[in-house]
Amino acid sequence: MFNDIGALELVTLAVLGVMIFGPDKLPKVIQDASRFIRKVREFSDSAKEDIRTELGPAFKDFEFEDLNPKTFVRKQLMDGSDDLGLKEIRESFDLRKEMSEVADAVHGRESLSEESAGGVSGGAAIAAANGSPGAPDLLKKREQPAKDDRPPFDADAT
Repeated sequence: MFNDIGALELVTLAVLGVMIFGPDKLPKVIQDASRFIRKVREFSDSAKEDIRTELGPAFKDFEFEDLNPKTFVRKQLMDGSDDLGLKEIRESFDLRKEMSEVADAVHGRESLSEESAGGVSGGAAIAAANGSPGAPDLLKKREQPAKDDRPPFDADAT
């Protein structure tokens, strides 16, 4: 419950307790506070147990922490069973590849996947590898567009 309270905070609370209640009343106040917390916990546990019994045996393993939306989503989507195929989707999505394709499209260059898919046919690639004349040199670095050249303007896109 108080996992984030450090030693300095605990000492500060003790000093404030002594200053506010005095050294003679402090043990009684601590005892009353702990008794109150214990009764609240007992009341909460009995209310949870009453709800579980009213729900019936189908909800025997029901946990109230699952009502928290973050816990519910984590339990339903991130547990061991992958009914929705999220693992396959995560593995198939390569952000670096997608970003490089977008950057190439913005700069007007053909991306590497387009070149391998349709830009250079399989025969042309083999001819280029064999050094045939007229075939594009795949190992040669492509020309970079000039800095002042802008990509074509598309009025419909704006």
